[in-house]
Amino acid sequence: MTLDAKLENARETLRSLESVVVAYSGGIDSALVLKLATDELGENALGVTADSPSVPRKELAEAKRLAADMGARHHVINTEEFKDENYTSNPGNRCYFCKTELYGRLRELARERSIAHIANGTNVDDLGDHRPGLVAADEAQIISPLRDAGLTKAEVREVAKQLGMEVWDKPASPCLSSRVPYGSVVTLQKLSSIENAESFIDELGIRERRVRHFGQKARIEVNHADLPTMKAAIPRIKEKFHALGFTEIEVTEFRSGNLNAALSAHG
Repeated sequence: MTLDAKLENARETLRSLESVVVAYSGGIDSALVLKLATDELGENALGVTADSPSVPRKELAEAKRLAADMGARHHVINTEEFKDENYTSNPGNRCYFCKTELYGRLRELARERSIAHIANGTNVDDLGDHRPGLVAADEAQIISPLRDAGLTKAEVREVAKQLGMEVWDKPASPCLSSRVPYGSVVTLQKLSSIENAESFIDELGIRERRVRHFGQKARIEVNHADLPTMKAAIPRIKEKFHALGFTEIEVTEFRSGNLNAALSAHG
């Protein structure tokens, strides 16, 4: 199937819904769904962003700005996954509890506003990774227009580029809790340290990074091309990270889903 045909398939799915809440994080996948839904349904499409301690302030601000730029209706809700010990204890299926909380809140909002359906930004490539959140989506009967149209991540980016969306090449930005190794309790203090540390790395001009929180050790992951920049800035990084409570710094090459490898090793 051609890319144009897949795109039309996704549009047709959204048109058929008549009204939809889009679980919108501001990332490329959910942004594309919100863009298409707004194109097809106008005021009957509503992007909803969940705000919680695991969402960086910068990402929330960007989600708001992007929604406004595309002329989409947008609403922010507060989710309370941090009140659930199933989430904060950080098991291998932590994301399941987060998404269950999210979709429950979205269902309430949709019911209040008489909106018939809820959609997310899942694409075909998501199916091959460790994604407990997909189980929660299936249980909540969430519609995934990109996945159902057969769109891969690369194709999502290509479509977004064709549509003139500035985020077409935006790096993935999972929640802050994903930086804490499974089995290590997720705390507000850890997330604050991670957010401040990553903001500092951003200031070095690095677009894609993860700061993994291993107690007093921070493992900074960046793309191979950015390793020389990191090496040159090590004295400044150590000073900043020490102030955030990290006494040991490790810099290594970024690989998406790095912490999931531990699950496989113990699976």
